[in-house]
Amino acid sequence: MNDKSKVQNACVIVLGDIGRSPRMQYHVKSLSENDFSVDFIGYVQSPPLEEIRASPNVRIHELNPFPELELPNILKYIFKTIWQALGLLITLISIRKPKFILCQNPPAIPAIIVAYLYCLFARSKLIIDWHNYTYSILELEAPDSLIVRIAKKVESFFGARAADGFCVTKAMKDDLYTRWNVRATVLYDRPPQQFQSISIQDKHNLFLRLGESVSAFRMAQDAAGEDIVECTAFTAKHRNGEIKLRDSRPGLLVSSTSWTPDEDFSILLSALDQYEREALAMPAHYPNLVCIITGKGPLKEKYRKIVDSKSWKMVKLEMPWLENEDYPKLLASSDLGVCLHYSSSGLDLPMKVVDMFGCGLPVCAIHFDCINELVKHGENGFVFQHHQELSEQIGRWFYDFPSNIALANMKQDIQKHLKQFQTLRWTENWRNVALPVFKK
Repeated sequence: MNDKSKVQNACVIVLGDIGRSPRMQYHVKSLSENDFSVDFIGYVQSPPLEEIRASPNVRIHELNPFPELELPNILKYIFKTIWQALGLLITLISIRKPKFILCQNPPAIPAIIVAYLYCLFARSKLIIDWHNYTYSILELEAPDSLIVRIAKKVESFFGARAADGFCVTKAMKDDLYTRWNVRATVLYDRPPQQFQSISIQDKHNLFLRLGESVSAFRMAQDAAGEDIVECTAFTAKHRNGEIKLRDSRPGLLVSSTSWTPDEDFSILLSALDQYEREALAMPAHYPNLVCIITGKGPLKEKYRKIVDSKSWKMVKLEMPWLENEDYPKLLASSDLGVCLHYSSSGLDLPMKVVDMFGCGLPVCAIHFDCINELVKHGENGFVFQHHQELSEQIGRWFYDFPSNIALANMKQDIQKHLKQFQTLRWTENWRNVALPVFKK
């Protein structure tokens, strides 16, 4: 921190797991590096970034989670909302008065309501970071319900009364203005520095480490040649110390998810079924495929059972939980990414694609209205509508892998576009776009 007289107080609210809210963590990190002392409020179910935990300019205030009660859904929702509102209000009263509160949306209820009322009395500014719409997420499970109508009213009323706002796409900016007369600045997600390309040495070390718990990364030592002293399913270390990618390695496909209803993983499983059939029919042209799906969430066990029932011979799918430092390295070591996030509102963009692009990894992403603000079909990845298209894209990418001469020009062109994307990182973009709003 520079001159202490310049330091201003800020508050950031996430009514969710701080450790699984990367964009808000990046906000906190950037604020703390630019003359702000930050009170960061939220649930701490996963560890936040080390830079945040170690920063003298950040205080994390952990909210108590709502206790598990056997109640009808409507009563549970009412009691949970009251619990969260009181916990948030008590925490806000206990912190230093901030110049502004930056509040993530969703969820709007009760975070935006409590934050607005606090700002009204404390004479602080409320800034909303619109990641999506709360009502559109609730609509997935309860269309046309009372709670959806209430959420829509809350977002429109308090959104229009916030001092400022950010949003994640141009499409959302336009929609906010035409729908609710809310003005917001587009702050695109950009990859932070840890999401970048890595060396073959780092890839080899990662595969060795992951191989201790995930069999798909391991290779029996007796399958290696005499000249090889250390081997993974993808890499080999020779006696002279040189590390190379193995010519006969499997293809490495990666995806990440929170295992929620807005991502239909049956699409990927159907595409892998199709790949299995084609690879068995033409084994000389298609490699074995290792598919890694990271993340945790409510639907994970459902899909694990489906995967366990498969009798694939050419496809191996694993669902490990990765440490924070290993996830970017896995992306940078993979051959192709898959994104099944389709957006409940059609107006937000998946951060996982930003992370993959930051690591130089091309992506197959499911189509929705504004995905073309991020994924340009044929330039930095591919867009698909259904599992047949995804299967065709995976099959084309891995045909005669890893040395398909016919695909070399296309892959080089995609890498060129990804390198261009990698030049603008979160820190620089935030300083250009967000900092002026916070400094007002």
